[in-house]
Amino acid sequence: MQTETYCQSCSMPLDNPDLQGTEKDGTKSNEYCKYCYRDGAFINPNTTLKEMTSIVITQMEKMNMDSRAIDIAVSALPNLKRWKTVAVTL
Repeated sequence: MQTETYCQSCSMPLDNPDLQGTEKDGTKSNEYCKYCYRDGAFINPNTTLKEMTSIVITQMEKMNMDSRAIDIAVSALPNLKRWKTVAVTL
């Protein structure tokens, strides 16, 4: 059984290498997706956890994902690497 990897910013599954973001040296990031991370930095570095929650909900609704899947993705956000320190200080 293969362990599924998720973007540590938005919780999107990274099950396709085309979805992976890139590091400064151009290699694929194993932690972040291409929508959150490019060239070794967050695309929108000032995004807040609250804003990311809204983005995730909007994008998943556009994909006609069911509410349970959306709830799971949103509940995972505070536990992801990008947001762990933010969630602790809230």
